Amino acid sequence: MEPLVERTRLARTISDAQDELKSFRTYLRWMCVDQSNIWMGCLSWFMFIVFGLLVPLVSHFMLACSTCDATHTRPYDWVVQLSLSSVSALSFVCLTRFVKKHGLRRFLFLDKLCDESETVRKQYTVQLNRSLKIVSFFVLPCFIAETAYKVWWYASGASQIPFLGIVWLSDTVACVMELCSWLYRTTVFFLVCVLFRLICNLQVLRLHDFAKVFNVDSDVGSVLREHLRIRRQLRIISHRYRAFIVWCLILVTFSQFTSLLITTKSNSRLNIYKAGELALCSITLLTGLCILLRSATKITHKAQSVTSLASKWHVCATLDSFDEGETPRTPAIHDQQVLPHVGANGESEGDDPGEEDDELDNCKLIPAHAYSTISYHKRQALVTYFEKNQGGITVYGIALDRSTLHTIFGIELSFVLWILGKTI
Repeated sequence: MEPLVERTRLARTISDAQDELKSFRTYLRWMCVDQSNIWMGCLSWFMFIVFGLLVPLVSHFMLACSTCDATHTRPYDWVVQLSLSSVSALSFVCLTRFVKKHGLRRFLFLDKLCDESETVRKQYTVQLNRSLKIVSFFVLPCFIAETAYKVWWYASGASQIPFLGIVWLSDTVACVMELCSWLYRTTVFFLVCVLFRLICNLQVLRLHDFAKVFNVDSDVGSVLREHLRIRRQLRIISHRYRAFIVWCLILVTFSQFTSLLITTKSNSRLNIYKAGELALCSITLLTGLCILLRSATKITHKAQSVTSLASKWHVCATLDSFDEGETPRTPAIHDQQVLPHVGANGESEGDDPGEEDDELDNCKLIPAHAYSTISYHKRQALVTYFEKNQGGITVYGIALDRSTLHTIFGIELSFVLWILGKTI
């Protein structure tokens, strides 16, 4: 009986073809990364092998153009092709594994939305529909720049490709194949990054909704169960994406340092024609990496802000409480007599926090609601639990917060300065 229950619990969630993921499935089908059946799976792998591996390999060796003039040579093409192919292969394999193992609905935590509030469901649905537009927002400008460069490179007579006999037809086919390959690899990479951002935003919405329990008469047990449910989903996200984040950081770092080494040689002559495509590749990879790291640090910061909110809630409750038999006082009147320039929310009347004040970790006092039902020891135990279990996105036990990003930046900067020092 137990194995049957376990298989039922881990089974993929069955979804309807007309549900909220209809546009997502259509997009995956057009991108040829949909592997819902064996035929689509074969087509998906075929397109990946062609546009992710074969076209970059053939274009690099057949279009090396060693006899071209100074503006049409491509000395950095191997770095561009290797960098884009490596990150696209990593993204394709991870996306295939995610969808095949968990299913699209379960991977995006849509099967858990029934347990959330109406506000969280509506906002997450809006962000789900906007996610594909975000992918286009990042890919389209880079694709326009890449198209302009390729069209100029072929139209100016840089290549003489004889495989079709007709020069202009051969150049057209080669240009289209290269652009399709670039678009395929870049879109797959950004798609996985944006999906990670989407999943992290769901947890941000849940944390904002969870923070409301400190403003109402809540039970400590229900608060603890809800926070444990959020931490469990954060651990699931960390476990699924940890390998992708680590390998993405390694591949992007290797690409950037390789670009730095070959462009700082004494015989290197940089111009927009030679290094323009390399710069575009670096912008693309760094943008995707920033999406990953920013999403991870954002959810980690929000999860840690809950500790500050719980501590402030505990302090406000303790200050407004009174001993047994003591006549309760009105805290608002007392505070106004002592601090007439401070408002009821703990802010000065002339203060304007603007957008700098975080919704969870702010400087506003919490009004008393649940102090009559929650004792001091229960509040203290809950705050201690939050301090020991702050949560967030972790990579093999290392929390991706701002201090971790500062450490990564320091290591990267040290390598850059070392390479520049050796070059000089």
